[in-house]
Amino acid sequence: MEKIEYKALGRRKKSIARVALTPGTGIITINGRTPKEYFPNSLVIQDMQQPLAIIDALKSFDVKVKVTGGGFNGQAGAIRLGIARALVEANADNKTTLKKKKMMTRDSRGKERKKYGKYGARRSPQFTKR
Repeated sequence: MEKIEYKALGRRKKSIARVALTPGTGIITINGRTPKEYFPNSLVIQDMQQPLAIIDALKSFDVKVKVTGGGFNGQAGAIRLGIARALVEANADNKTTLKKKKMMTRDSRGKERKKYGKYGARRSPQFTKR
């Protein structure tokens, strides 16, 4: 029997997440660990699971993720986009629902470059009148 697996890629900032969805019981593994072990707080876990919650599929798919780069917020955003894309691959009817909730768009915001004469991207040297 052929094993059904839906694969997708998600990106956010410097993070890249490779997501594999299989029909199952709702087990999520991120780099071989559970979300509670991997992420420092539950808010990030909720953000990551949003596409599954929107289409009421939290208990109907097993999610296996390999994620690299960036911080935990960027990684959660990358996983969220990857899950949304995999759900669309699983069932094309999910696309309209997920698109209305803005789950299908890649967040293109990244780190702004440092400019010369400044301490960071925007932070200027301290100004004194005299």
